[in-house]
Amino acid sequence: MPLVVMCGYPASGKTTRSKQLSEYIQSHFPDKHVHVISDNLENKHDVYSNTQKEREIRGVLKSNVQRLLSKDNIVILDALNYIKGFRYELYCVAKSCRTTHCVIYCVTDAETSKAWNMLQDESNRYTDSLIDELIMRFECPSPSNRWDKPLFSLIRDSELNASEICQCLFEGRAEAPNQSTQSQPLSSTNFLYQLDKSTQDIVTSILSANKNLVPGDTIKFPGTREEFLFTRSFTLAELQRHRRQFIIYTKMHPVEDVNKLSNMFVQFLNKALNV
Repeated sequence: MPLVVMCGYPASGKTTRSKQLSEYIQSHFPDKHVHVISDNLENKHDVYSNTQKEREIRGVLKSNVQRLLSKDNIVILDALNYIKGFRYELYCVAKSCRTTHCVIYCVTDAETSKAWNMLQDESNRYTDSLIDELIMRFECPSPSNRWDKPLFSLIRDSELNASEICQCLFEGRAEAPNQSTQSQPLSSTNFLYQLDKSTQDIVTSILSANKNLVPGDTIKFPGTREEFLFTRSFTLAELQRHRRQFIIYTKMHPVEDVNKLSNMFVQFLNKALNV
């Protein structure tokens, strides 16, 4: 079922619009299930002022979308989604699931967003410097971009045309997945087993090495040519998150030689964790 990507400045009304659309769908289409995924964080300043933490949050949001998106679910992603590259990734997720997709852009000017931000609880409020920075970094959606289409722009105090949005989502034609987004048939009967085992063994080894290594050391794994650069201690949660991302990608692009999986995973972790 469809994916709805909310987009806009901080404190631009995305959560309010998400709630309105969710309530409309539930009242007019009781047979459909609506899931609202939110980036509602208690430590917004810590997350959005740190590139690594923000990248991790986007990864969590994308993983949740992939987990919930199905023929029975409608997913509304209530987050900033201000980076066009991330919106493209979400578009590819919808395309690979053979479902429709749209972007709802909550249009506000900077002063309105700052005023609405001050109405939030202090714990849920952006700092002045952070909201200025996020507005400056905002990449406006455009109907000329295929990943931003169809685009519904909502200005302040305008009515949410939920019926038109639902018509687009439920009656529109989903784009057929191409080779880059479509899952390919697995090339080996033991592919999934080897993929799961080799990645889990590497995660376990890194966790064990946390206790004995210092930044700058490298870890060599049995049966691999690649070495993992140890730059800091890593948590189980972040390692498992990157492991899931690697598994999802590799299932879509399986390799003939399963012995290459360990090397590929180490390369992936070096790029993902040591940036």
